[in-house]
Amino acid sequence: MSDFVRTAKTCALVLATITTPGAGCAPATVAEDSQLDAAVMVLAPASVIPVPVSLTESEDYFRLSATTVIETVPEFAAVVEGQVAAFRRATGFALETGSVGERIRVESDEGMADEAYELRVTSASVTIVASSPAGVFYAFQTLRQLLPAEIESRHLVDGVLWVVPAVEVADAPRFPYRGMHLDVGRHFFDVDFVKKYIDTMARFKLNRFHWHLTEDQGWRIEVDAYPKLTEIGAWRSESPVGDNLDPYVGDGVPHGGFYTKDEVREVVAYAAERFVTVIPEIELPGHATAAIAAYPELGCTDEPPQVSTTWAVHDTIYCPQEVTFDFIETVLSEVFELFPSEYIHIGADEVPKRQWEQSEVAQEVMRREGLASEEELQSWFIRRVEAYLRANGRRLIGWDEILEGGLAPNATVMSWRGTEGGIEAARQGHDVIMTPVEYTYFDFYQGEPENEPLAMNWAGHGISLQTAYAFEP
Repeated sequence: MSDFVRTAKTCALVLATITTPGAGCAPATVAEDSQLDAAVMVLAPASVIPVPVSLTESEDYFRLSATTVIETVPEFAAVVEGQVAAFRRATGFALETGSVGERIRVESDEGMADEAYELRVTSASVTIVASSPAGVFYAFQTLRQLLPAEIESRHLVDGVLWVVPAVEVADAPRFPYRGMHLDVGRHFFDVDFVKKYIDTMARFKLNRFHWHLTEDQGWRIEVDAYPKLTEIGAWRSESPVGDNLDPYVGDGVPHGGFYTKDEVREVVAYAAERFVTVIPEIELPGHATAAIAAYPELGCTDEPPQVSTTWAVHDTIYCPQEVTFDFIETVLSEVFELFPSEYIHIGADEVPKRQWEQSEVAQEVMRREGLASEEELQSWFIRRVEAYLRANGRRLIGWDEILEGGLAPNATVMSWRGTEGGIEAARQGHDVIMTPVEYTYFDFYQGEPENEPLAMNWAGHGISLQTAYAFEP
């Protein structure tokens, strides 16, 4: 850190997304500026996250100013306007369409891949080339990272020299699914926070928002046919204090909340404007305590549970009976109306089988269907849900436990307990999303636990920035 401070003090103005400690100051030439006429500008090495396919840099720069104009083809006008509006907010520049002055020019090349783009910056212009609005959007995210960090301000910022290093960038994603997951079942986050989360995803060209909407600790989505899901299932009496170790200590503070259908539509539309697809997760057959607390007839026991106030794995599970499948299909039908995503995540992780072992209903299904184990019953359960999804033009994603008892025909596996489940699913010809806990779980400690706020540690280690960024799927 001391090297970084020394470098920043030596240079009159450092412009970079990330400054490498000890990188020093590279010489550059600066025209006189009315506000900073005595400033010596230093362009640190261009840095973009994630690293583009190729990036070359030359000793020049483009200066965004009051005379900069925008040129774009009609098919990209909407996305360009959305991005330029943010530039106007921070810089105060008009950045209007015109032909006089330095320019940001956006062009179309139908031969490029859907999300690919090229970005060329010279002293006279910024040129963006793409085949789709998504490619243009991602090019602007790269341009934002190359501008001073103040470009992210939601208010006018004075005294900034808006300079971009001269670069040539060619970029395209390696993977079609680039996602982040947010569990709002255990801890509710309001719509403003969710939008901020999506904004951050979009900055780094992530395109799938996995919205974990139901859990043992809370049901978070409005369902017209089952109002008790949000009247009862969305609220718990308290949360555990500390690490939830024995003995249990609660904080005595009720916790809850849910999203109305209008709020869900608002989030989905907001994400779409940023080329992010929202994938809802509706958990089954386990992690169902909140739903069964609202509608006890969905469970396998005579004792209705309460919405859980603890974490970990719970025995409460949907019973494999017609009333349950009626419930699931009705809920999913309302989910379909809200989410245009091709994929629906059904969870299916951490499913204890004790209640099924003791349930005459479950055991009768096993006898009737010729199922040899409760694992096969789980597979049968998921296959039935998968068939309903498929009949409605949707595809199923499940955590890697859906391998147990046999995969549903068109299931996509999200491999979280390491990479082995994903590899096995791929060998069976299924699509895979790799999310191994040792690289991708950000609810763990980032460093030494004694130096950080309370976090998860059940995998026995933390996850550093370097570890997460270095993961190679």
